[in-house]
Amino acid sequence: MKVVYVGKVIIHTLLLIVLYQMGTWIHDFLNLTLPGSVIGMILLFVLLITGLVKPSWVDQGALLLVKHLPLFFIPATVGIISFLHLFAGSGIFLIAIIIVSTALVIVISGHVSQWLVRKKELKHD
Repeated sequence: MKVVYVGKVIIHTLLLIVLYQMGTWIHDFLNLTLPGSVIGMILLFVLLITGLVKPSWVDQGALLLVKHLPLFFIPATVGIISFLHLFAGSGIFLIAIIIVSTALVIVISGHVSQWLVRKKELKHD
């Protein structure tokens, strides 16, 4: 049973990696300003909406990646230490930017989720 789960997670993750790589190739080929990772996510979204890819084909891999998401930010955070001189003297300004941007993300996400819930409730009525 455990082997089946591990195999499923590997296949799901490989599918997500292939979509990421396709996005990167499209980015490089067309010389777009949009990052390849975002293009890959758009590809995944389009494939899910059209039904060409079923959510069950990527759910376990995506769950694993989201579960361990904080680990992916460690290299970026450590890399910032190399550029501390750029942040010197702007601490208050940076804190204000972080607080405002976090608040905006929370408010906008809340409104979008409430809108989706209301839309779903109206659809079922």
